[in-house]
Amino acid sequence: MKQITQTGTTVESAISAALEKLQVKREEVTINVIQTEKKGFLGFGSKKAEVEVKVNDPAQPAIGEEQLNVLPETVETETIQAEIAEEASVDTRERAIQETKDYIISIAEGMKINDLKISHEQKGKNVSFYLESEKVAMLIGKRGQTLNSLQQLAQLVANKYSNQFLMIELDAENYRERRQETLEQLADRMADKAIRTGGRVQFEPMPSYERKVIHQALSRRLDIETYSEGKDPNRYLVIEPLK
Repeated sequence: MKQITQTGTTVESAISAALEKLQVKREEVTINVIQTEKKGFLGFGSKKAEVEVKVNDPAQPAIGEEQLNVLPETVETETIQAEIAEEASVDTRERAIQETKDYIISIAEGMKINDLKISHEQKGKNVSFYLESEKVAMLIGKRGQTLNSLQQLAQLVANKYSNQFLMIELDAENYRERRQETLEQLADRMADKAIRTGGRVQFEPMPSYERKVIHQALSRRLDIETYSEGKDPNRYLVIEPLK
């Protein structure tokens, strides 16, 4: 049996090139799409389509309606459809996770970071990615700004490929845990300052999940109130003493 693996800018162009090389017609082959073309995201992660084309054995009959009719009538269509839907859901999540990893790696390579390793943990719709590199500080950036920006992009990439919404978190060297401790300590200091001065205290702009950390840290205090002002990405948190 003749077969060939062929790449192309699209699946169809790869198939056409393979048929031309094999000198056969489309109805004479079996086509397996190894990988569809990927346009990438923001210029990163683009890949060519890849197909495997096998010339059919003339002695092997094609599956026709007569053969399909021998399938057991007891098969429950709804059960099969549910199983297919579940498998498809798992497939899209797995692809979304892999595409996200590929995207993060491509960004890192653009920053001359070539030793990046990524592991992940999934709990329902929440997917946490853990980054390891000798140059991981570059991926974190000042006050986590680079990591936060990369996380926002990773969120977009993941949900581009998943048919179920995924919440993405990126972490490196336990930065998220260390940052949470820093924010909680800062929250207490700023709340004490608001009480001491009797006036409102304003934080610098923060992403929503960091503002949430501060809100939660101060929720136990009965002498102040917290709220957010402004519009993202310049939205900030305010503390005011209760009178």
